[in-house]
Amino acid sequence: MPSQRILEAKQKVVADLVSDYKQAKSFVFTDARGLTVLQDTQMRADLRKNNVTYKIVKNTTAKLVFDELGVKGLDEFFKGPTAIAYSTEDLIAPAKIIKEYADKYSKLDIKGGIIEGAAATAEQVNTLAKIPAKEVLCGQIAYGLLFPFTKLAMLLKAAAEKLQEEGGVVISEKTEEASQEVPEVKTEETTEEVAVQASEEVVEPTAEAAE
Repeated sequence: MPSQRILEAKQKVVADLVSDYKQAKSFVFTDARGLTVLQDTQMRADLRKNNVTYKIVKNTTAKLVFDELGVKGLDEFFKGPTAIAYSTEDLIAPAKIIKEYADKYSKLDIKGGIIEGAAATAEQVNTLAKIPAKEVLCGQIAYGLLFPFTKLAMLLKAAAEKLQEEGGVVISEKTEEASQEVPEVKTEETTEEVAVQASEEVVEPTAEAAE
């Protein structure tokens, strides 16, 4: 039976991990037994650079910690040596970096993880890893929001330029038509005058015949 001192030490480890894990946005559980020292060192350096914490934790301790946090369905992940990667700043970074190394080194095995407080399979962790980084995602969202307006502005500009080009031709055609209509108006007026005169000429003989 463990001594009181050992129990207290273990309780402190669990309490410290619970305090740290409460702030985490996601977790990735791995089995990294097959990595060389150099490979493991490189991966840890990349994880640190992206503010991801990576620690090997005893399975019994991990179970106690996540039980304390109220996360269920993790027992299958805590078989054999387990290393836990997590970040308090970025939801995607742990999965993305671990997957990069798992793709590079077949001996690095992703067991599963926790996403938004719920147990996640290895497949779900891999899916999370495919999401673009936060900066890239924000840029894509911003571009997606702005693109319709940018496209509209381009279309309007093109339409305006086309109208300007065609405007000169239309105006000149109207001017020519107007110039051609002027003599036609005069002709109509002359015809009306002739008609009036003809009617007067017709009236005069009729009046004389009446006399």
